[in-house]
Amino acid sequence: MDKEDILNNGEMNEDFAAMLEESFKKRESKLLNGHIVEIQEADGKVLVDVGEKQEGILNINEIKDEEGNLKYSVGDTLKVLISGFRNERPVISHKKALAKEKTAEFIEKHKDDFEDIVVEGNIVGKNRGGYVVESEGVQFFMPISLSLLKAKPEYDRKIRAKIIKMDPLSGSIVISRKKYIEDERKRRKEIINKLLSEDKIIEGKIKKITNYGMFVEVAEGIEGLVHYNEISYKGPVNPSKYYNEGESVSVKAINFNKEKNRLSLSIKATQPDPWNEIKDELEVGDAIKVTVSNIEPYGVFVDLGNDIEGFLHISEISWDKKAKHPKEYLNTGDEIDVEVIEIDPENRKLRVSLKRLLPKPFEEFVKKYSVGDTVKGEVTSVTDFGAFIKIGGIEGLLHNQDISWNKNEKCKDVLKSGDEVEVKIVKIDKESEKVSLSRKALLESPIEIYAKEHNVGDIVKGIIKDIKDFGLFVELTNDIEALIRKEDLGPLKAEELNKGDEIEGVITLLDPKRNKIRLSVRRLDKMKEKEALKEINSQNEKLTLGEIIKDKLNK
Repeated sequence: MDKEDILNNGEMNEDFAAMLEESFKKRESKLLNGHIVEIQEADGKVLVDVGEKQEGILNINEIKDEEGNLKYSVGDTLKVLISGFRNERPVISHKKALAKEKTAEFIEKHKDDFEDIVVEGNIVGKNRGGYVVESEGVQFFMPISLSLLKAKPEYDRKIRAKIIKMDPLSGSIVISRKKYIEDERKRRKEIINKLLSEDKIIEGKIKKITNYGMFVEVAEGIEGLVHYNEISYKGPVNPSKYYNEGESVSVKAINFNKEKNRLSLSIKATQPDPWNEIKDELEVGDAIKVTVSNIEPYGVFVDLGNDIEGFLHISEISWDKKAKHPKEYLNTGDEIDVEVIEIDPENRKLRVSLKRLLPKPFEEFVKKYSVGDTVKGEVTSVTDFGAFIKIGGIEGLLHNQDISWNKNEKCKDVLKSGDEVEVKIVKIDKESEKVSLSRKALLESPIEIYAKEHNVGDIVKGIIKDIKDFGLFVELTNDIEALIRKEDLGPLKAEELNKGDEIEGVITLLDPKRNKIRLSVRRLDKMKEKEALKEINSQNEKLTLGEIIKDKLNK
């Protein structure tokens, strides 16, 4: 290829042509062996004899290694390149000589097969109209028009480009980043289309793992994203728990987003869909063995062992209605038996229950306890209306009205969580699964104490506490009230009575079991009449016959 051929090539622009012109002018540059005459470290210079009684000046940094030590001494021979003259002194370079030598070797080796060779190197300089790129000591020229670099690149920037021209005469190699990018786009498109159309399982290497998935290289320079939804049929999973960067993994290409220029890959698509396997095998009510795979505050995820996860809500773990956290009952890795309570293969949803395979506490309770039993339990909580007592795996309610015979006393006044208390079972509601308890049923009532000292027919006094349409309530002691019905007021009139008035009556009903006492003023009045008549009759019986006759004669 001669100068005219290169200049007439359609891919070249004016800048490139000008650069090549400059390159051809430099064909006179000489590559020869020079001899070190003097090393002036203080001035950073090396004087090199290049023949014909001429000495060139070489920058001392060109003969130093990476640690700053000199690689040559006075008298040593080294290759130099004379690229011109300055003040009649030859301009020489040892590094350029080595580069020119390596470049010449590269051209000789690849002059007949340089097409499709990809060069990966660093930008080390800039010539008129382009950049100097160096790779393994070989220098290449990349015209600006073929660089596709929008801004002025920094030195040492790494780039990839393809060789498009070689000139053995000038020792120059022209590369194009533009062609490399265009060819890569074409290659990438062809590979991606093939992957999508063939629907084959391919091996890739994990290049990077993120919190939303991982990037897998499926061909040289071609990466796809395996989203965390595409790793397992279980649903979204954290890829870092299952994979490491650098590992090989089987994937399938499932989509290509042109806008984002992103290839989507799937790991789960390489496996049979387990939901298709279980939809005809599992039914609601089936008991299955699972492994606890993840525990959250709201429930537990369980692994069926075939890439399917079921969900065990906290309410389905235990019959205990006050369960606070699943960790109170289960640990990751536990193998448990559960019952399937919902299965929806279409929406990939499986719900299970642990408690439904466990004995129901209420059913166990009614087998063991009956109404009237006296039991001991632990106070689990105290509320404004009563206290909950745990007995035999269930909680019964001790209402405020059943804590004591004192009507003003409440559960929170005498009980606290954790206390042990003895109570009596007064009601078991099997339909609503509720148990009512009583503490006062085990205590001697005030009326029982009162009944030990009083009987029906006793005359007692009390203070009127309340007046109703049907009668009035009388306080006999601090803890005991009696009822006088309106019809039992007798000679007294309700409208003439007031709260706080003292009133006297006779006990007509004394029922400790029903906690009732009734008084009657009317009966008391009749009793007093009878007593008066009795007294009169008694006095009359003491009179003699003579006294009676005398009494009549006097009349």
